[in-house]
Amino acid sequence: MNAQIYTIVVTIILVAMAIAVQQLFKLRRAFLVPEGYAGLLYHKGKFVKVLDAGCHIRWGRHYTIDAQDLRKTSLLVASQDILTADSVGLKLSVIVTYRVMDPVKAAHETQNWRGDIYNAAQVAIRAVVGAATAEALLNQRLEIGAQLLALVQPEAAKIGVSVLAAEVRDVMLPADLKRAFADVLKAKQEGQAALERARGESAALRNLANAARVLEGNPALMNLRLMQALSTAQGVGNTLVVGVPGGFVPLKTSAKPAGSGNPEPT
Repeated sequence: MNAQIYTIVVTIILVAMAIAVQQLFKLRRAFLVPEGYAGLLYHKGKFVKVLDAGCHIRWGRHYTIDAQDLRKTSLLVASQDILTADSVGLKLSVIVTYRVMDPVKAAHETQNWRGDIYNAAQVAIRAVVGAATAEALLNQRLEIGAQLLALVQPEAAKIGVSVLAAEVRDVMLPADLKRAFADVLKAKQEGQAALERARGESAALRNLANAARVLEGNPALMNLRLMQALSTAQGVGNTLVVGVPGGFVPLKTSAKPAGSGNPEPT
């Protein structure tokens, strides 16, 4: 009888322990944070701590997690109509590269930090473009990107985001202004080509003048130049008739060979 009571008691205790363990495991929470993210842990809606990448175990109820992406990301600020300093209407688009440095501030300081960066970039674009001419926007894109970066970075830092770069992607001009710029560029290229032709002709004339002065001081060089021309034309296969030029300098003859001509008187 005692053995039966002992068995029943042990069975009840084991069942109670199994139920307790089962209920305890229901309180176990496993949170997985991927690499490149930061996990914001909340308990009953209140922020607790930042969890690094990996698997994290918490015991209890009402735990939640919000994963914030810490990787470098690019945001395209779409084209918008802007007036330049010289009252030219154009459209300009910018790519903003950023990275979340403080996920707690980014999640708690603003409702939509991506939208705040987009708006800050738009305001910076209007400020920079409104102070520059259309020609400067086309020729100084790097400088304009640096100005945009200097304006956007402080605003992004307030919400825990670091802006790494701001680059001008497209500058779209009105059709009539495009034609005007194309005509100016064409005129510049044609003027440059004419200048290069004039320089080439001047160089050729200088070379001919130098050659004329050399030949004038050394008439025998004309003979050598004539011989070179004959040697070049020899392999062509045509009959070549050459007249002796007026300035031809006869070559000096060598001493008379023995036995030729009249003997000298003794």
